[in-house]
Amino acid sequence: MAVAEISEPVGARRGAGTRRPRRWSTLLLHVVLIVLGLTFLLPLLWVASTSLKAPGQVFEVPVQWLPANPRWGNYVEVFTRLPFLTFVINTLVVTTLATLGTVLSAVTAAYALARLGWAGRRIVFGAMLATMMLPPVVTLVPLFVIFKQLHLIDTFYPLWLPAWFAPAFYVFLLRQYMMTIPKEFDEAAKVDGASNSRILWQIIVPQCRPAIATVAIFAALSHYNDFMGPLIYLSQNDKYTVPLGLMWFQGRFGQFWHLVMAATMVTIVPLLVLFFVAQKHFVRGITLTGLAGR
Repeated sequence: MAVAEISEPVGARRGAGTRRPRRWSTLLLHVVLIVLGLTFLLPLLWVASTSLKAPGQVFEVPVQWLPANPRWGNYVEVFTRLPFLTFVINTLVVTTLATLGTVLSAVTAAYALARLGWAGRRIVFGAMLATMMLPPVVTLVPLFVIFKQLHLIDTFYPLWLPAWFAPAFYVFLLRQYMMTIPKEFDEAAKVDGASNSRILWQIIVPQCRPAIATVAIFAALSHYNDFMGPLIYLSQNDKYTVPLGLMWFQGRFGQFWHLVMAATMVTIVPLLVLFFVAQKHFVRGITLTGLAGR
């Protein structure tokens, strides 16, 4: 009994001694992450602060992070100087169609490559991955010639139509996720008489929500921020998307930096809302599809 009574405090002391270094290391890690997060947020905070300033306050030293008299009218002026609302609507239309096409086509192609047994699927998958090695500049001229022959220049079709043909990166991401789902689900469904399409949409897709959310966010960000495509295919001002409209706005009102920053904040807000709405599924999809470097 005496030995047991003595050994308990010793074990408790050892446990307390190991907990303290862990707590200090966790605290230090959080401090470092907070400092890095604030460092990355500084440019965004400066943009938000500048968007609420008067023209003479933009380059004041020291910097006023919180203007004494915020000018919310800068955001109203952005929409009155140029048809910025039209640019936002054009971008949302293109982004929605392209994201929808990417998700539907990539899910279907990934299911065929991951769950169906057919001859030559490995060769097709390898050829599809090989297309990811081609720089976009290589396919730029052929695509332009194709859309010109189809009389689709200066329309939105070249900006969202290619997304309906299963982009290779998104097919690869979804295929890797579908490979982790046990095939017993497919076999049990087939025993009950389910078709491949029913298995896809009622069994596989509900289990792939994190990966689908990741694909949707990546596709939305890519098409929302696309500058080269609209620059090449669009010529009329009323069809400009947000990146082109922002460039046009900066070219005309570049000396009014408070208005340029207000226009920039308008373009950022939809992306922030999209990320925070789908943040949980996005992080889980990144982890489970192998993009996190595990």
